[in-house]
Amino acid sequence: MIENKNLNPVPERTVLVGLAMQGQTKEQVKEYLDELAFLVRTAGGEPVHRFVQRLTKPNPKTFVGHGKLEEIKQFVAGHGIDTVVFDDELSPSQQFQLEKELGVKILDRTRLILDIFAMRARTAYARTQVELAQYEYLLPRLKGMWTHLERQRGGIGMRGPGEREIETDRRIVQKRIADLKRKLAKIDIQKRTQRGNRGKLVRVALVGYTNVGKSTLMNLLAKSKVLAENKLFATLDTKTAKIQVGNISFLISDTVGFIRKLPTQLVESFKSTLDEVREADILLHIVDAAHPARDEHIRTVRQILHEIGAGNKPEILVFNKIDLLDAAALQQLQNEYGRQTPAPLFISAEKKINMDALKESLYRQVRRIHVKRYPKDDLLYPDLDFLT
Repeated sequence: MIENKNLNPVPERTVLVGLAMQGQTKEQVKEYLDELAFLVRTAGGEPVHRFVQRLTKPNPKTFVGHGKLEEIKQFVAGHGIDTVVFDDELSPSQQFQLEKELGVKILDRTRLILDIFAMRARTAYARTQVELAQYEYLLPRLKGMWTHLERQRGGIGMRGPGEREIETDRRIVQKRIADLKRKLAKIDIQKRTQRGNRGKLVRVALVGYTNVGKSTLMNLLAKSKVLAENKLFATLDTKTAKIQVGNISFLISDTVGFIRKLPTQLVESFKSTLDEVREADILLHIVDAAHPARDEHIRTVRQILHEIGAGNKPEILVFNKIDLLDAAALQQLQNEYGRQTPAPLFISAEKKINMDALKESLYRQVRRIHVKRYPKDDLLYPDLDFLT
């Protein structure tokens, strides 16, 4: 964001660039750029225009073709554009060439997400995780960065090392990465000890695409005060609470939201946070029922769960925000997913719709695991008397 001493900060005027790859529909490309625009606004930018080019694969030098690059260049020069954001990760050589050609700041999707994580990190632990991810992303890109480590400038994505004294900067970054890894390793040990001290209580983890209402649901179930905003990645730190449904107590954790093309650097640096998901007994997979790309969001979340080793966990699919659907759309959604096992749930955490059905499903799933661990408790739990 650009500073204006006399007024409020002025959002960076931003151009979005995406490729329509083979097999992608116009609707998919629009959805991808809509999400990129949401990311830009979350970071403090103002999306001004979009460019889309249909290619079988990115140009190895400039991502887009020569003609499209010239079109972007003319628009940038004629409309006071500050930043151009690409909806894929750029190679170091692509970024260097694009900055040279366009003469403005160039960001890719990965760097934009890392920048938002840096803005959202509120605890020392989250800040350490994000800093490690940023440095691992920036290390191969030192040659082309605009600013030196000791003279950083502001704005979206500009929190890293630059092009002067490259070898010195490289050593500084490598040492910093090593220091951050050692620091996180110590914290990870502490986190594992904390998780181990929770005993054999059943653990439920809220997972889902970013901005689907996980924190709102967490607040409702646990009567906690987790930050819940209509912004991407509002929650970075895992929040865990002990709750009781009927007469069974269990743990529930709110975790960081997933997103398409989640940067690999974040997956690695947020290892301890994601351990909450890996070690959970049940995954409460929250979906934005009203989102036009909900099916793709479900596939993305399940793919990431598989990649982090949590793909075989028992899952309860929960479609949230049904208050935003009309009756016909809700019926269509229920017809499409209603035959799955276990049966999906259709709720609104904001409007508190169908919360008893959610609690009943949680009770059944938690009880099943609990009595396996404590067989003598089997007769202690009535069949959902608390809901009658």
